This record gives sequence, structure tokens and C-alpha cells, in this order.
Amino acid sequence: MSSDSLVLPLDEHDRSLLENVRPQEWVNPEPASRYNLVVIGAGTAGLVSAAGAAGLGARVALIERNLMGGDCLNVGCVPSKGVIRASRAAHEVRSAGRFGITCGNGVTVDFGAVMDRMRRLRSGIGVHDSARRFRDQLGVDVFFGEARFIGPDCIEVDGKRLRFHRAAVCTGARAGAPPIPGLAEAGYLTNETVFSLTELPPRLAVIGAGPIGSELAQAFARLGSRVGMVGHLTDHILPREDRDAAAIVQDAFIRDGIELFLPAKILRVSARKGGKVIRFEYRGSEREIEADEILVAVGRAPNVEGLGLEAAGIAYDARTGVQVDELLRTTNHRVYAAGDICFPYRFTHTADALARILIANALFLGRRKTSALTIPWCTYTDPEVAHVGLYERDARERGIEATTLTVPLTDVDRAVLDGETDGFARVHLRKGTDRILGATIVARHAGEIINEFTLVMANGLGLSAIGRTIHPYPTQAEAIRKLADAYNRTRLTPVIKRILSGWLKWRRGGE
Repeated sequence: MSSDSLVLPLDEHDRSLLENVRPQEWVNPEPASRYNLVVIGAGTAGLVSAAGAAGLGARVALIERNLMGGDCLNVGCVPSKGVIRASRAAHEVRSAGRFGITCGNGVTVDFGAVMDRMRRLRSGIGVHDSARRFRDQLGVDVFFGEARFIGPDCIEVDGKRLRFHRAAVCTGARAGAPPIPGLAEAGYLTNETVFSLTELPPRLAVIGAGPIGSELAQAFARLGSRVGMVGHLTDHILPREDRDAAAIVQDAFIRDGIELFLPAKILRVSARKGGKVIRFEYRGSEREIEADEILVAVGRAPNVEGLGLEAAGIAYDARTGVQVDELLRTTNHRVYAAGDICFPYRFTHTADALARILIANALFLGRRKTSALTIPWCTYTDPEVAHVGLYERDARERGIEATTLTVPLTDVDRAVLDGETDGFARVHLRKGTDRILGATIVARHAGEIINEFTLVMANGLGLSAIGRTIHPYPTQAEAIRKLADAYNRTRLTPVIKRILSGWLKWRRGGE
């Protein structure tokens, strides 16, 4: 596949990106006699594995068949957050009147300029993932081409054989598509193609109500598309999250003009003059929505095809990916895996964390386990929804008694002043203790605020540690300190209160 076909519209920013992540004139090096580590896939997990191992003195080869940087840089986290930020700017201008700010004759969105900005920033960030940086600064042998195991300790790429002491499969996952009649014929977008748009679709239909679909549905609605969302799992968006957390975001969607059909059963998709039509069952009757573009966001499939995994004795499943144990070893103990190819939590930051475990275990006889990880995540809607640890339902299913405390943002001064009171901070504690089982935050910057909970949980501390920590005032993160105060109040039982009252009365001299 030509590198020019991997990124569109292939403007100056895309050409600059490709020069970093898939240089046209790149010549693969001659392989070393044997590598300490051969990494297949240059997404987040592969890049961190290769860079970390090389930095510790290992001889490393890195193989990529498409673009270095993987989904995150090219078609995921980076471009999506660039577009989301632009959409938020448009929304802030439209809603400035509530702060006493008049913005003239409305908002004009130049979608071409929005996407140009995204591609320019993506190109700049791409320098960090560039082939030349890994070769010239980190000392990694970078190969472009299709990698294939030809034995338990050998990989072939571009006609060259790379022998290894250890290997890492970090090939990630790709956008999936449901088997809906007519969908392929009508044509559709995924996260892998939506960022190539240069014109705003006047009507956008989104299939799927999970994080990717929700983030992009809101972004395109705020940029000016008329958006309809069709999901089948539950009657609300973000089905993984607590219902009341999802409801806050769903109310924001409705205010943004997004039309929701949840749950619905999609029957077929067809092309019609001037657009595309999704036919579906909704609340007992057949309905349809017309769109100029359809965005499919219904899950991801691991990239296991064409790797010759059988030749290396590596077990895998087409749905769940490469089989690994808690040490990230595959069924061939010379070969490890990390990232979306093997782990259910498919986030960039998880891939990074797994790569660090892989380095320690594969090269330095480490025994670090994936079960020890504390993994937060965030959906970047407005407001954001961030979570770490167990939900209350998870604790209940595991037979763990939990105490749940919630502070609404209406009780947080900074949120009131910011006009961002739609949200809350919530923590689940092991009953009778301050040990945190899990936490959820719904707020404009929930992804930033959740880190304090993650730090406490990962280091075996309790909610009381947050209560003892001074927080600057006013910030929205003060909601977390208020949760600690709420916990302390639960400890002030009537008996303890009487004892304290008696003590203070005695200190006053027995009045």
C-alpha cells in the first residue's frame, strides 16, 4: 500500500506527518544477528516497548506495516481531541450570553479550518513518534513492512529474517463494523476515516452510543451537523457508566440538538438520492433517518491476521486477540504482547502501562502482573465522565459491601462560578473503612480530576489521605476533598459525639 493512501487529504500537514511516521524513501536496515527484543507494531504499546528497552541498553527492532504512532496519533486520541476542542470553542461562544458576553451575529464555523488546525497539530506531535527519532536518537532498527512469524524465535519482514531472544506483539486493534444489510454498499465512516473529512456533513448519523460515538456525535453537532444517534445496547448513551452519570451527558446531547434513538434495532442501510438512509425499529415501530454520512462506532477488532502466529505457537482469538497471562506472556514464552491486541481495556494510557510491564518481565526476569494495575479512563464529552476502579454494581456482584458518597457540583463553589454545575464526584468505599473501591467524576475536566483518586488507590491509601491534603480554593477538584469530609462525618457516631462533648465540657471546667 502506498504511504500516500494512508492519510488524506494529503495536504502539506499530512505530507509532513508522513515524512515522520512513514518516510517515502525509507530503507530498511540489515538485521542484527539476534535482537534482545523485536516489536511488531508501532502504536503506543510498541513505541513505549521499543523506546524503553533501547534506553536500557537492549538491541531492539521495531516493525510497522502502516504508520508509526498507530491509532492514537493518526486516527484516534490526537485528532479527535483537536476536533473536540474546536467544537467546545464554538459552544462556548454560543453560550457566552449567560456570562453577560455578547458575541455579535452568531457563530460561523469554518470546518475546513478546524480540520486544517487538527492536521497541523497532529503533524507536530508526530515528530515524537517518527522513524528517524527512533533510529537516530534511540538506536532502534526500524523496519516498514508486513511482519510474519516463521518460527518460535524468528520473524520475517521485507524478505529479511529477524531472530530474537524476546518478541512483543503490539499490533493493536481496528474499527469494527456490524453486519447490517446494505451498510457496506452505502458506505460509512469510522474513526479511521472521519478525520479525513474536509467538508462538514450537514447530516450525520452515528451508529453506536459508546465513548467514540458519543465524543464525535457531540463534536460534530457543535460544529454544525444535524446529528442522529442510533444505539442498541441500552436506553442511554455510555452504557458502561452509571445511569445518572450518563444521563447528565445525555441531557447535554439533547441541548446540543442531537436526536437519540436508544435502544433501537437497525434493520438495513440503503443509499438514496442525496444521502443514505438507516431503517430501524424503535419503540415498537419502524423509523428511519437520512444522513449525508454514517459514522460507525461499535467496537474494535484485534489485528491478529497475517502475523503467522500459528508458526510461533501463539494462541489467539479473532474477537479477543492474543492470549496472554498476567505477566503478558503468550503461549510461546519467548513472545509477549501488550496493548489492544491482548487487553480488554483499550486505552492509550493502558497500552503505555502494559509496555512498561512487558519490558520488565521480558528482558529483566520481572514478575509484574497486570492484575496490579489501577486503570482510570475518561470519555471526553462535555461534561467528561471519568472513572477508576469498581462501580457499585461490580462490588455488589463480588459480594463486597460498599458505602457510596456523592457530592454534586452544585456544592462546589468553583463549579458554580464557572457555570458548570451539571455533574458530581462519587466514591465507593469498602464498608466500615476509607478504602476506595472505585470513583466516578462527571465534570468539564473530569479526566484531570480523577488522577487524585487513581494515585490514592494505586498506592494503597484511603480517602482520609485526600482529606488531609490541602487543595487550592477555589477549584473543581475540591469536590474530592468534600467527599473526604463527608466520610469523616459518617465516623462521628452519636456515641463518639457524646464522648467528645463530654471531653470538651470537662476542659471548660465542668460547666
